[in-house]
Amino acid sequence: MKIIVTGGAGFIGGNFVHYMINKYPDYKIICLDKLTYAGNLETLEPVMDNKGFRFVKGDIADRDFVYKLFEDEKPDMVVNFAAESHVDRSITDPGIFLQTNVIGTGVLLDACRIYGIKRYHQVSTDEVYGDLPLDRPDLFFTETTPLHTSSPYSASKASADLLVLAYHRTFKLPVTISRCSNNYGPYHFPEKLIPLMIANCLNDKPLPVYGKGENVRDWLYVEDHCRAIDMIIHDGREGEVYNIGGHNERTNLQVVETIIDALGKSRDLIQYVTDRPGHDMRYAIDPTKIHDELGWEPTTRFDDGIKKTIDWYLNNKPWWEKIISGEYQNYYEKMYAGR
Repeated sequence: MKIIVTGGAGFIGGNFVHYMINKYPDYKIICLDKLTYAGNLETLEPVMDNKGFRFVKGDIADRDFVYKLFEDEKPDMVVNFAAESHVDRSITDPGIFLQTNVIGTGVLLDACRIYGIKRYHQVSTDEVYGDLPLDRPDLFFTETTPLHTSSPYSASKASADLLVLAYHRTFKLPVTISRCSNNYGPYHFPEKLIPLMIANCLNDKPLPVYGKGENVRDWLYVEDHCRAIDMIIHDGREGEVYNIGGHNERTNLQVVETIIDALGKSRDLIQYVTDRPGHDMRYAIDPTKIHDELGWEPTTRFDDGIKKTIDWYLNNKPWWEKIISGEYQNYYEKMYAGR
């Protein structure tokens, strides 16, 4: 089996590459990543010399490049993690989100049509559903919840999802989509909530919390997510959407306080800041479908996962300190100079 994993130098994609290489040593994994600011080749350093792994630097929106890669590798599957994914950045510069998340997805789908694949899998987000009210804890997102986006980021992901499903209906392309809740775990880029709070805590810097910190997110440990995608690409029904949720709802403030307490710091570090425009209040996923069809369920409780995540950041300071300093972006040149 040969699988192209796009965005494999990012957080979830990188964890997925590690997961697949460890579980399927006979597979060949081709990682395609543009290495934008959130892509970090050091995330893949442990597998770089693995005989079943190949890294390729490139842009999924570059049609000629993508077609050449498909011609050379003739993949059996494509798992598309490649995306601009930070909501704040989408508010300041929506255009790059449309280019990567929509146009890039279209290029991959066309390549899959031309060269033939067994499965194209689109990694999406629960943010395409909009949000849920805080006073209705009984409500959850299901696969039939209408799309109701709140930011340029979520709108671009919803657009990509619709394109994927259209290619299935029109061209009979064998596709699946997964929509997950907020991930956390190793290799998470330090601009996101949990790694940002860990890094700032360790450096005794202020911990910025939007509004009153009452926004609720359903947290999913990244390894549980990787296991779900593995099940979907091998056994999921073509043309279907699967929601992947952790049943680990926490307010942002609860998450921050958990990190502070675990690191023995003062809650005085919390600094409330002006809320994000259009900030979604609550995300909560009902994962019944993937449980009933594929037998998946999350195995990592938030209290356990956050401890493992904090330990990872404590034991891998060079990884995130290089990101904060900007040095990580020189790693590609160091690795590939003269090759």
